[in-house]
Amino acid sequence: MNALSRLIAACLMCLAVPAALAQAWPAKPIRMIVPYTPGGYTDTMARLVGDAVGRALNANIIYENRPGANSIVGVEMLAKAPADGYTLATVIAAHSANATLYPKLPFDPVKDFVPVSLTSVSPLILVANNDFPARTVAEVIAHAKANPGKINFGSSGSGAAAHLTMEGLMLATGTKMQHIPYKGTAPALTDLIGGQIGILFDVPSTMMQHVRAGKIKAIAITAEKRIAAAPEVPVFAESGMPGFTAGSWTMTLAPAGTPADIVNRLAGETAKAIRSQALKERIEGMGVIPVGNTPEEAAAFLRAEVAKWGKIIREANVKVE
Repeated sequence: MNALSRLIAACLMCLAVPAALAQAWPAKPIRMIVPYTPGGYTDTMARLVGDAVGRALNANIIYENRPGANSIVGVEMLAKAPADGYTLATVIAAHSANATLYPKLPFDPVKDFVPVSLTSVSPLILVANNDFPARTVAEVIAHAKANPGKINFGSSGSGAAAHLTMEGLMLATGTKMQHIPYKGTAPALTDLIGGQIGILFDVPSTMMQHVRAGKIKAIAITAEKRIAAAPEVPVFAESGMPGFTAGSWTMTLAPAGTPADIVNRLAGETAKAIRSQALKERIEGMGVIPVGNTPEEAAAFLRAEVAKWGKIIREANVKVE
């Protein structure tokens, strides 16, 4: 074999190694980082989709809840993880907002990751504690205008979709309320029920059980039309605010550089799992829209979300608290 032939053979072997590794994957458990507390929308979707994908891959999925700093703590762990398909994360809309909120992030929210699949989209529901003196959107706006800066609204964290949606509502109505950020939905809900805060936005999957138990009251939902999981709750368009729609979402990310074969296989199994009748019905029953798209579609969606939330952050002059 001459020198040229040996060089060609060596190059072919180098090309074959990643392919062989991808074909052998997964050969060990897959770590799924959830950058929020257990029990919320992010955690629930991560486990529902992750368990189904794990069964399809014949692999164990190990979940790690790493909350903190509007998901930055957990997502930084993903950014530093090997790009071998054994570390993933489930993020929500806050991940796209962080690109504008935090000028010195320890990672680039777009360039340092490979979107695998957008797994779901959820509208948000505006809820209030039972003593809050408003039951409709019009009454909330009137109360806020009569008491500028005196109404406390909570959120699952600064920069979360729940926070920024309220900022968008204040921009649209010329009102001003005081933001109280929490480390996740659970503590915010506890204070809402207890009366420490007046109102908040969050996902129906978490809020409606407490609405139906009589612990809090529902005002309106940021969807285009009423949802099956909460048919009794009006949308903002019915309450005099046509076009006011917003929501959170869940997306699976992998570190940048993860082999395309692995990313595509993950995306394919994710879409297949989400479209299965059992999982589709369960997700829809939470008031959430199941998606399951391609890596390319997920990447385009992420870029659009960075632009959308960035506009609200700049116009409302939102600062990290």
